[in-house]
Amino acid sequence: MKHYLFKSIIFLLALSTILSCKQNKQEYNAENALDIRFKNLKKYPVDSLAFPRSYQITKDKIKKVPSKDWTSGFYAGNLWQIYEITKDEAYKNLAKKWTAFIEKEKFNDRTHDMGFKVFCSFGNGLNHENNQEYKDIIVKSAQTLITRYNDTVESIRSWSFNKERWDFPVIIDNMMNLELLFEATKISKDSTFHKIAVKHANTTLKNHFRADNSTWHVLDYNPTKGNVRMRVTHQGINDDSSWARGQGWAIYGFTMAYRYTKDKRYLNQAKATAAFVLNHKNLPEDGIPYWDYDAPNIPNEPRDVSAGAIVASALIELYGFTKEESYLNYSKKFLKNVQTSTYILPGNIEAPFILDHSSGDWSKRAEMDEPIVYGDYYFLEALLRIKSL
Repeated sequence: MKHYLFKSIIFLLALSTILSCKQNKQEYNAENALDIRFKNLKKYPVDSLAFPRSYQITKDKIKKVPSKDWTSGFYAGNLWQIYEITKDEAYKNLAKKWTAFIEKEKFNDRTHDMGFKVFCSFGNGLNHENNQEYKDIIVKSAQTLITRYNDTVESIRSWSFNKERWDFPVIIDNMMNLELLFEATKISKDSTFHKIAVKHANTTLKNHFRADNSTWHVLDYNPTKGNVRMRVTHQGINDDSSWARGQGWAIYGFTMAYRYTKDKRYLNQAKATAAFVLNHKNLPEDGIPYWDYDAPNIPNEPRDVSAGAIVASALIELYGFTKEESYLNYSKKFLKNVQTSTYILPGNIEAPFILDHSSGDWSKRAEMDEPIVYGDYYFLEALLRIKSL
C-alpha cells in the first residue's frame, strides 16, 4: 500500500514515475530513494534533547539541538508529513512523541520563532487529530509571542541578541510566524492575535522591500519612535544582496497572509517577489537557487535546496489563488530536479534527513551546503500541496 501511495504521488506531480541516472551502474529510482530516506527518520532514536538539525556528511556528524532551537519543530513536522504520505502509523506515533517535547516552548518569550517551533509541530498534528491539548498549546504560544510586539513599531521583535548594534530588529523570516497568530484567533475567537499579525505584515510590506521587490533580511527600528534605523543583512553576502532563503520567506509569508486576510496588497507583493526570483539572471536552469542571488562566485557557490523548497511550496499555494501557470511550472521543475541522485541523500547514509545541499548561516560559515531539517520540511510540504491539486 505504501509503495502504491508513493507512485500515486509521483504520478500526480506529473514527474516521471522513475527518474533515472546512472549511479554505481544501477538505475536510480526516486521512489525507492525516498522510501529509504523516510525509513532513516523512523530509525533515529527518540531523545528530547537531540532534535536533528543538520548533518555534516564528511564527518558523519548530526547536529543535535534542544527544543529551544528555532529549528526544533521541523523534525516533528517532517514525521507528520511523511505519515500523511505513507499512512504508516509508525511515523504518526513518532511525530506525537517529538511534538510533545516541544510543549514547554509555549512559555519561551525570548524568541520570535514560536511559529516555526510550535506550529510546524502541533499545527501539523492538528491536521490529523482534533486534539484540544494541541489547540491550547497553540493559543498559549501565541499569547507568549505577542509579548514581543511593540505598538509604536507595529511589529514583533525578532532577535534579542546583538543589542549593542540593534535596537529592535525585525527579520523577513518573522512573516512565517504569523500563521500561528492567525490560527490562534481561529481557535480561540480572540481577534487580538489576528490584528497583531496584520499590523506586523503591514509594517513589513511598507518597509522591507526594495524597488525591485527583493527583500532586505534585517530592518532595525527605533522602538520609541518607530522609524527605520538601518536595513542590513545577517545571513546574506552583504546588506544589499538578495539572500535566497529570505526571498522565499517573503513569497511564502505574504501568500499565507493573503490566505487569512484576502488583502490584495499581500497577494500583489507575493507575486512581485515571485517575479523577482523566477526572472533572476542568477536562478539556475534547474530551479535550485544559489544561497544568495548576489553571491560573488556564481556558478561556483553553494546551492540552497531549502530556499528552493520554500519557494516551490509557496508558489503552489500562490498558483491556487492566481492560476498563473509559471508558478506551478517552477514548483514541478524544482520537485523533479531534487528527486535525483544529486540531491536525495544516498541510501547508505544513516542520518534522519532527505535532501542534501541546503545552506544555513553564512555569517557563521555554518551549515553551508549540507542536509538541513527545514529543507526537508518544505520539500515534503510541496509534495503534499502538489498532490492536493
